[in-house]
Amino acid sequence: MKIIDILRQDRPTLSFEVFPPKTSDSYESVAQATQEIAALRPDFMSVTYGAGGGTSSYTIGIAAGISQKYGVDTLAHLSCVSSTREHVHKMLAEMKAQGIQNVLALRGDIPVGGAPAHDYQYAAQLVRDIKASGDFCVGGACYPEGHPEAPTKNADIDHLKEKMEAGCEFFTTQMFFDNNILYNFLYRIREKGITVPVVAGIMPVTNGKQIARICKLSGTYLPEKFKAIVDRFGDNPAAMRQAGIAYATNQIIDLIANGVDHIHIYSMNKPEIAAGIQASLSEVLKP
Repeated sequence: MKIIDILRQDRPTLSFEVFPPKTSDSYESVAQATQEIAALRPDFMSVTYGAGGGTSSYTIGIAAGISQKYGVDTLAHLSCVSSTREHVHKMLAEMKAQGIQNVLALRGDIPVGGAPAHDYQYAAQLVRDIKASGDFCVGGACYPEGHPEAPTKNADIDHLKEKMEAGCEFFTTQMFFDNNILYNFLYRIREKGITVPVVAGIMPVTNGKQIARICKLSGTYLPEKFKAIVDRFGDNPAAMRQAGIAYATNQIIDLIANGVDHIHIYSMNKPEIAAGIQASLSEVLKP
């Protein structure tokens, strides 16, 4: 099923992101984690592409396996940074051959030291190419706090609208830890005429060491109540895991209560985290 058709259903949805192995040595452990997450029967699962396409050789195989073996709809990431149009078309042909209907079109992170633009500079260009290459449902990324490279938040929203006009049918957000940031963002983009569904991306932080890495990579705002949790439980792995699941669950409950019905969990390939959140939402997710 196409993701847009899932999102148009009049009910909350819950989906999970997984990432492919970085090397063949870890393929089996990733496959096992993916199987356990698929067994939770989420509305769909997304499979990342890796910085610079570094894990691209595994993305399609993992995504196809989820769909074919476990009957869960999948969303394959595709980034264009440093890619040629020839390579992108090859990937799209492979997706089509494997029955993958859904693509998350991303510019991708530019590697340290920069990278040549090749045939794509912006995600909107990739979106147009995907839409011209077949009957794909195409999604894109959005940044409630603004893309770190955008000169202003308004400029970032203008780029988002360009992606929608190029063919993006839905957007998935970067992680955020303060729901008010998302609510304000949704108000601003709707005012600018961006009408497609927005899926809220939630990162359950279950390891205190994740925080420094998150802030360094994305500059995400951390509310004081979240910092207090990390300060109190960050050195106790079991307590931090429990507190992180509880914080993410509370975020999701608040989102759904306020009409944000589509939730995407950055699972970090941890079935126990995915299962813990899903179990806590068993009644909340009912139509």
